Amino acid sequence: MTAQVTTHSPAKKKINQSDIQPRRMDFTFDPSMPRYWFDNDQFKSTLLTSLSCTFPEGERFFVRSVRHFQKNIQDPLLREQVKGFIGQEAHHGNEHDAFNDFMESKGVPTKKVDAFVKDGLKFMAKVMSPERQLAKTCALEHFTAMLAEMILENPEFIEGMDERMVPLWLWHAIEESEHKAVAFDVFQDQVDSYWVRSSEMAFTTVEFLSFTVFHYWQLRNEMDDPTDWKSVRNGFNWLLGKPGWLRKLGKSYIAYYKRDFHPSKRDSAHLRRRALIRLADMMGRPDLVA
Repeated sequence: MTAQVTTHSPAKKKINQSDIQPRRMDFTFDPSMPRYWFDNDQFKSTLLTSLSCTFPEGERFFVRSVRHFQKNIQDPLLREQVKGFIGQEAHHGNEHDAFNDFMESKGVPTKKVDAFVKDGLKFMAKVMSPERQLAKTCALEHFTAMLAEMILENPEFIEGMDERMVPLWLWHAIEESEHKAVAFDVFQDQVDSYWVRSSEMAFTTVEFLSFTVFHYWQLRNEMDDPTDWKSVRNGFNWLLGKPGWLRKLGKSYIAYYKRDFHPSKRDSAHLRRRALIRLADMMGRPDLVA
């Protein structure tokens, strides 16, 4: 059984004049799905849920940071790509809101993390310049693109995930890969400071890793079952040992600090196409690859 969605008729009309087109999905989640939907594993399921908790407010922050500079962009293609970026991120926030509500119904305190993230981003908006906010968006977009393309290139990463949950993560990965260069291009066009870009990545890396651990703890601290320490040990091995998915991102991460770095230097179109075909098949949505 696959994820439940509202099926839409194929629509070829573009909402902007670029290749970055939002896809409306309208996911719903089967109540019979377990709390630990990823390989029936407490650590994996809670870790990805904690990331999902940050997505709705995080992606709204991304949109605001890019939109601040939108009116000053002269390049016609980039202006259209920004429209696609904003549309995709808006859908991502909405769909992960729905997922987070579903997990709240399973006894996972997702609203607590969501509120914490919202307050934190409000504080950042007050103390950070628009240029720094855009640089932080670029850094976090690089993290999401790395994770997305790891999923697209290595389908075994999500082996064991409940098949009804796969479409959400696959769709999100495809679109994160599609628009991975947009915020970066806006930054280069409007700010173009290597120091701001690289230093903000360093700060953001510490924040990203620290807050991921903290949000995982926030969820587990208020759940009603004991911690599965075997799952935790296996999870750290999964991330850092064998296969060591997080460790494998090292080269892509370091590349961001090169002066001539650009997200599009890695062409992932073939990975997205393969994933779209799988997604369309799982969901009975041939329009996704039309």
